[in-house]
Amino acid sequence: MIDTSKVLISRDELSKMVDDVASKINEAYNGEELIVVGILTGAFVFISDLVRKLDMPVTIDFMQVSSYEGENSTGVLKVKKDLSTDITGKNVLIVEDIIDTGYTLQCLKNMLGKNNPKSLKICAAFDKPDRRVNDLKPDFKGLVIPDEFVVGYGLDYNGMYRNLPDVCVVKFVED
Repeated sequence: MIDTSKVLISRDELSKMVDDVASKINEAYNGEELIVVGILTGAFVFISDLVRKLDMPVTIDFMQVSSYEGENSTGVLKVKKDLSTDITGKNVLIVEDIIDTGYTLQCLKNMLGKNNPKSLKICAAFDKPDRRVNDLKPDFKGLVIPDEFVVGYGLDYNGMYRNLPDVCVVKFVED
């Protein structure tokens, strides 16, 4: 059984975080067009809140990628859903729910960089730097979180709990 009663980040804190991140993005792009590339599935909640706060023309596209099987990296980036938008010469912002090891995002950034965007930056709602295996740092980040298993606000456990309005720590409880 799973216990999600411990709230790590409340919905009010999440709202403030989105406002802060959007403000930094608005300042950085200063009205220039932006392609927001959401990484499915976890980032969809953050993206929907974030893009409504952006003050520039925004195109939204999604990708679904993985470099993991279970809890282990395969070392190969697998693209399950690719972009449908041409990013050549455009400002591109990759938006992810959480940066853990950084491996998948580093591979994705390298891959998209080959399409010659004007700029290519990374935004993450949550950052777990304690688990990083490379030197990847997001250009825009919401909150740094401890190395705990969390769900809610798009984050999941086996596809469930994404709909929780708060970010909660997962505790596995025996029946």
